[in-house]
Amino acid sequence: MCKKILIVDDHLVVRNGVAMVLEKQIEDVQISNAENFFEAIDLLKDTLFDLVILDINIPGGKYTEMIGELRAIQPLVRILVFSAHEEEQHALKFISAGANGYLNKLCSEEKMIFAIKSIFESSTYISQELVSKLLDIKGTQKVINPKEVLSKRELQIAELLIEGNGNLEISNKLNIHMSTVSTYKARVFEKLKIHNLVELIKLYKSFDY
Repeated sequence: MCKKILIVDDHLVVRNGVAMVLEKQIEDVQISNAENFFEAIDLLKDTLFDLVILDINIPGGKYTEMIGELRAIQPLVRILVFSAHEEEQHALKFISAGANGYLNKLCSEEKMIFAIKSIFESSTYISQELVSKLLDIKGTQKVINPKEVLSKRELQIAELLIEGNGNLEISNKLNIHMSTVSTYKARVFEKLKIHNLVELIKLYKSFDY
């Protein structure tokens, strides 16, 4: 099945370089390009894409607000933020906004393909470097044990999220509506006093689950 990927970047060299890597490493792929956010919006209105590779600093773009605007057009499209900015400073903000992953432009070709394949397979990519940095941050807040506060179903949802499943995959695996998954996910985050997937992973790792 053909994978349709949209590369959104205002630098022609970046667009061409990424396209060459994708065409070489991914079978049956169709690449489209946009050099600003307005072009990206127009393309998403006309074509269903499997993945958007999105730069942070593009004409017409408004930082993390871009994620919501893209999803308003195609709710199920996967979004990989591809930026020259350091993960430590920006990744969490974009993942919290709904991006499926964050990748630095200085990464290797192998890492880029690994990230893209991870997003296609599990809807999520978070680098080990980012996870390690987050685990090194010692919070002053009392750590909540998920097994002490979550119901059986909530634990099941939490564990599927950590394994990299998106709302659609969880919906299919548990045979429940996506809206139900979203409700459980919000409840899990509320009970554990966290805000995103990265914090959930950090919390579970602190208990060695």
